[in-house]
Amino acid sequence: MFRRWATKKTAGSTKNGRDSKPKNLGVKKFGGE
Repeated sequence: MFRRWATKKTAGSTKNGRDSKPKNLGVKKFGGE
């Protein structure tokens, strides 16, 4: 569940481009998992 949400968040951040901070958080969370 969490992984799916993180993936969606990362994809959205990348598309926006301006959400650099959230993207980094998502990547770190993914690596931690």
